[in-house]
Amino acid sequence: MIALLLALAAADPPRTPVPIAGLPLAALPPQSLPTQGCAAYLFTAGQGRALVGMASAAPGTLRLALDGRVADYARQNQTGSAGFGFATTTTYHSADVTATLDLAVQTRRDLSQGAVVDSGTLRIDRTGHDTVILPVAGLIGCAAT
Repeated sequence: MIALLLALAAADPPRTPVPIAGLPLAALPPQSLPTQGCAAYLFTAGQGRALVGMASAAPGTLRLALDGRVADYARQNQTGSAGFGFATTTTYHSADVTATLDLAVQTRRDLSQGAVVDSGTLRIDRTGHDTVILPVAGLIGCAAT
């Protein structure tokens, strides 16, 4: 998983998000580590791995590519504590999009300045569209302290 994240960071970013078959979500281009705090890099769980979301603990945003457009959604509500500045359940919102992240975070000795998102779900509710629930997994990376 770490090798995949490093390969994504080194790759030339695509000019537009790459659509994921059957979903209104597209894969995000490579994302940088935050300059402060932590960020969760969320990939589709299953056979094909695509970076579908990046959640920043501070300032509390979730970056998604919906319908081919990359946008940041502001944190609205959170419950529980998953660690590294993230809650177990966090809701992000805009005028017509509500995204809910449920994360299970595990610390590991072989990771410094971060953790593993063992499992999670990304739920997207949009006005006038079907709800999408996607299993995700990934890594949390934190800025050097």
